[in-house]
Amino acid sequence: MENSGFDYIIIGGGSAGCTLAARLTESGENTVLLLEAGGKADGLLVKMPAGVGELIKNQNVHNWGFETEPQKNCNNRKMFWPRGKGLGGSSSINAMLYVRGHAGDYDHWAQMGLKGWDYASVLPYFKKSENNESGGDEFHGSGGPLQVSNGHSKAELFKVFIDAGVAAGYPYTDDFNGKSQEGVGPYQMTINDGERWSTAAAFLRPALSRPNLKCETGAFTHRILIENGKAIGVEYSAGAGTAAKQVRCNKEVLLCAGAVQSPQILLLSGVGPATELQALGIEVKADSPSVGKNLQDHLDISVINECTKPITAFSLNKGFRQMMTGLKYLFTKQGLGRENFLESGGFLKSREGLEMPDLQYHFVNAVMWNHGNRAQDRDGYTLHVCQLRPESRGEITLKSTNPFDYPKIDANYLATEEDKRALREGLKMARKILAAAPFDEYRGAEFMPGAHVKSDADIDKYIAECSETLYHPIGTCRMGADEASVVDAELKVRGVAGLRVIDASIMPTLIGGNTNAPTIMIAEKAADMIAAA
Repeated sequence: MENSGFDYIIIGGGSAGCTLAARLTESGENTVLLLEAGGKADGLLVKMPAGVGELIKNQNVHNWGFETEPQKNCNNRKMFWPRGKGLGGSSSINAMLYVRGHAGDYDHWAQMGLKGWDYASVLPYFKKSENNESGGDEFHGSGGPLQVSNGHSKAELFKVFIDAGVAAGYPYTDDFNGKSQEGVGPYQMTINDGERWSTAAAFLRPALSRPNLKCETGAFTHRILIENGKAIGVEYSAGAGTAAKQVRCNKEVLLCAGAVQSPQILLLSGVGPATELQALGIEVKADSPSVGKNLQDHLDISVINECTKPITAFSLNKGFRQMMTGLKYLFTKQGLGRENFLESGGFLKSREGLEMPDLQYHFVNAVMWNHGNRAQDRDGYTLHVCQLRPESRGEITLKSTNPFDYPKIDANYLATEEDKRALREGLKMARKILAAAPFDEYRGAEFMPGAHVKSDADIDKYIAECSETLYHPIGTCRMGADEASVVDAELKVRGVAGLRVIDASIMPTLIGGNTNAPTIMIAEKAADMIAAA
């Protein structure tokens, strides 16, 4: 085994890994090796915000393109699961929304016995990473690496949606990350002067010139090396059919491979439910029953209306205009390429008596469903709705001991009546907003689900047939105060010394919003924990 001389090895250069690599090396005291299976993710489609539609819709060099097992409550469909591949991870292919979730989400974690994870304790880490376009205040930071900007689109429909939400009786909020999350309003985005500001752009690239940081792309992790109950290094290769090599570290292995691959790597390394590992002939290094369990995700359903005016993405990018959008952005960084076509939305309650909004809305200035693969043949606008805190729990397990085989993903969507009720009600509320007066001069026919879908049974059938992931899987390396949890409150893997998991997989429950900003916060907090150790 190569004695690398590195203090830390980080597995995965995604949203958490890039943040962590930058923070651990900024003092100059630590040496870090960052291993990323994908590439540099620095091409035009990644940098250009409008490129999100191409990046997310199918498996490609930037997208692992996972697939679930048939989902029994969703017409036995196998669902496509995009996840970022390459530096920046999913922050290099996502819709660039900066959403932290509700303060109550983090207070709930603290109530579960996770000291230091309450909102007051995590807010400084959100602020530390942030450079908010509107400046710093009680809730926002300035001067951090992560540029957080406001929407600058000239598209009128974003304001129309907000006006319609207010007309439908819902409150207005100007900052989903501020004093009050509930209401309709504008989103903040990780876009810097018209360029996607992934964690690779914000954190990693400025740090790559440091002599104490080495980054290897195309480095595919096979397993973590564990001897006498301690993680001592990593085995990896340049891909299937290439020679594997082993590298040792002096202090800790930091697993940041995400909610799908962090549990997969732990299982391949002998950390997981003993019976599952033994069935595959994997030597058990630590019997950890929760590895791969507790999988949660936001399930999304859409209401789509045709638009009577040629002002949506279809007309704006029709024919040669799409090529011109790319060329204009390439040479001047101006034009529609600077936009993500998603600048407004909302957080609403599906019923009275809830302490926090349980529904999130994303308004898209385009016909957008099935990850952008369908129905781009007309002017229209889409209102996506997801249930924020589903009761359903799924799991990720191994298909084989081959590290290049994708794991088995069973999201177990819509396993409870509450999950079905919330989405059903969410769709009705979406229709209510789209039927409000501000949309009158733009509203064409309802394209999906269509006017014929009226009864609760009809709506449930539509949800089962057409719902999709909103790209927010978490929980598969659950943080907890109990001994059955995968990691403790310091993100240390129970039963293995010198090993932490630092990414969205450690979240014990889904937060009320998009998961990228919370993942960056987790890495910021972990860097301080490691420094303190």
